[in-house]
Amino acid sequence: MTNPIIGLTANLVRDDQGRLRHEVKGTYIEAVLRVGGTPIIMPAIASMRAAMLDCVDGIIMTGGDDIDTRPSGIALHPKAEIMESDRQAAEIALLDALKSRPDKPVLGICLGMQMMGFHAGCPLIQHLHDLKPDADRHKFDYPHLVESEIGCGPVASWHHQALEDCGPFEAIGWSDDGVLEAIRDSNKPFYIGVQWHPERTKDSAMGDGIIARLVDAARTYKLATLTR
Repeated sequence: MTNPIIGLTANLVRDDQGRLRHEVKGTYIEAVLRVGGTPIIMPAIASMRAAMLDCVDGIIMTGGDDIDTRPSGIALHPKAEIMESDRQAAEIALLDALKSRPDKPVLGICLGMQMMGFHAGCPLIQHLHDLKPDADRHKFDYPHLVESEIGCGPVASWHHQALEDCGPFEAIGWSDDGVLEAIRDSNKPFYIGVQWHPERTKDSAMGDGIIARLVDAARTYKLATLTR
């Protein structure tokens, strides 16, 4: 059986002429390759996300800029640096499409976890520094400790937003200063969000080990679909 295909959600970035590029950082691609997956980039096109979803065995919702809360009737924090609107629409379309595909393995990373939670009604801390004066320890890939049910150790992070609580999910991980760092939908085979960046984390359990869990779940999903 060939390696499972892992879809990586693309970010939208404007070049110096204002033209949009659909791109994924190489660290995500390299991490998936290291643990035996076949990565493909899923462009940020909302109308195509359901069709793209049916072409892959697992999903990594990648990191990026902040969520625009205004469409949900929530005022935007002055420090927010929102993602391109087409990317947010595409991520929402993906999460909507996943409702009818509960067995599809999904790993949300940083913004990916926040999108999982916000889409499900979890409250969002729009600027962590308002609550924690030393919140910069969650930026610039500074290592800090996380304890979770899927691993414990130092992680690399780069975020100033976080979920305030887990809402309908199960909270399964926290940083050493109490920030929610991991969530899981226990009603699905593999639906996990992590606030840190495992693709840039050096600790084997909290880095490649997390990506490997997603790839293993995708391999199981692929085998199940082949034998139906």
